Amino acid sequence: MNKRCLFVLMVIIFISSTYAFAGHGNSAHSKTSITDGDSIILSGTILDSHSEPIKEAHIQIYINNQHVYESETGPSGKYVADFQYPKDQIKSAQIRIDVQKASFKTQSIMLQGNDLASKNNRYYHVEHITMQRHLGPAFWISTLVFIIIYALITFELLHRTLAAMLGAGLMLLISYTIGTINPEFRIFSYEAAMHSIDMNVIFLLMGMMIIVGVLKNTGVFQWCAYISYKLAKGNVFLLAIYLMIFTAVTSAFLDNVTTMLLLSGVAIEICVSLSLNPLVLLIPLVLASNIGGTSTLIGDPPNIMIGSYAGLTFMDFVIALVWVCILSMVALIFYSKLVWGKAYSSAKVQKIDEYIQELKEKYQITDVTLLTYGGIILGFVILLFLSHGFWHMEVSIAAMTGAAVLLIVAVVTKKVDLLHLIEKDIEWMTLLFFIFLFIVVGAVETTGLLSWIADQILTLSQGNFVIACSLILWVSAILSAFVDNIPFTATMLPIVAYLTAAIPGSENTLWWSLALGACFGGNGTMIGASANVVTVGIAESKGYKISFIGFLKVAFPYMIISVAIAHAWLLIFRP
Repeated sequence: MNKRCLFVLMVIIFISSTYAFAGHGNSAHSKTSITDGDSIILSGTILDSHSEPIKEAHIQIYINNQHVYESETGPSGKYVADFQYPKDQIKSAQIRIDVQKASFKTQSIMLQGNDLASKNNRYYHVEHITMQRHLGPAFWISTLVFIIIYALITFELLHRTLAAMLGAGLMLLISYTIGTINPEFRIFSYEAAMHSIDMNVIFLLMGMMIIVGVLKNTGVFQWCAYISYKLAKGNVFLLAIYLMIFTAVTSAFLDNVTTMLLLSGVAIEICVSLSLNPLVLLIPLVLASNIGGTSTLIGDPPNIMIGSYAGLTFMDFVIALVWVCILSMVALIFYSKLVWGKAYSSAKVQKIDEYIQELKEKYQITDVTLLTYGGIILGFVILLFLSHGFWHMEVSIAAMTGAAVLLIVAVVTKKVDLLHLIEKDIEWMTLLFFIFLFIVVGAVETTGLLSWIADQILTLSQGNFVIACSLILWVSAILSAFVDNIPFTATMLPIVAYLTAAIPGSENTLWWSLALGACFGGNGTMIGASANVVTVGIAESKGYKISFIGFLKVAFPYMIISVAIAHAWLLIFRP
């Protein structure tokens, strides 16, 4: 195996193992050496102003100004202080709980000993503590690094993977150097950085890349290119419409990343056969995948989060969002004709029947046996995707299991060269980009940038439905074009829940504003959605590169159009 691929694989395995084991407990240390006194147990949860748990908050407990205990909260924000204190003295004591964390105001809670419940010389008290945000050095430094990294990506001063890697490294370096001297500069810990990486996304991508890599050896993508062109009868624009509709419908029931992994090969083969730049098909397809994924509960991760938090069903999403997604798809068809119409026309073949016959002879299924195995395994993986909620199973488990089984079959039957597939068909640079980008976004989430934005929405809305709906929709859309919409959606959930309860007549409309903004906004840039990054990575690996600005020029205007359609829909129909 190529040393570069081996190194990248080792990095991903190391990160995933660290992610699995790091940060599950909270460090605790008692400052007292008493072994036969009364047992004191103080517990609770440290929350921010949005009722979200705060991890790695430093807790110190003083009794009569004597430092007796210190601890750090774990990922759930919970703390449990269990220590001994001299017998029969706690009732008359004064207890102080100090909570500190960078980007938060230090919080002190005063208790009296007689406030504690007691039983058999054991004293208990539960104290949930809410901390207010403080825009300190960690906030401003992380925000500045975040902006610089995105500027490097936008203007292509560095490869996007190197830029994201630089950002992740700087966030951690500052935390462990300046942050060690002054805690106000500590952005987040190494453990928190590892937890910010969504390994479900990484392993889902890797699994589907392997499945697609094996299926490539059957000739199925080339055959699909022939069938698609045959149905369109030589009309490339009609072909694009068929593929966009198919992509949108598929993305409503599958993860849109999976859809693009499966269809990118088809689109590239079609364009190559027509001497057409594949990007003129790939970009409309990825835009369609993000629109289609918005229409159902399982189509996009923000929808899953919203449905779970608000108690909305699969049919609630379908009834509320399908029609606005259909309108957006119609707009996409017209937009594609406007932007890429000349390219489609230039690829038109005059002798259609002869060319179709040529494609039929050239693009045939080359390995029916492997395709049969692959089709069965892929069908099983898709079934698990559709039912993963019932099994309480992450979709990456289905993808990795299917990839492993199919790879074993292909290798045992000597249909595939294992080393060649791992080196060439897995987009290592794309996977590393996601890993480092998760860390960068996790840093600004930890220091409060996303929470600050959510608070501004809450303040500006002032209980007005139209203002609240507009702000949630457009802020979600613009931010989701540049940052991962998953942490932003998580931050917005309690805000939207509060506004929904506070504004009469809003019902579920504000939830749909968040869903449409977070999902449609992903179309704005090449890093706005996972499907965008994967598709651009596949095209780049085939020699068809598109710049950040190039993608922005054609995709961002459509994002604005689709969000405007959603805005009108929400205000007129209030679904």
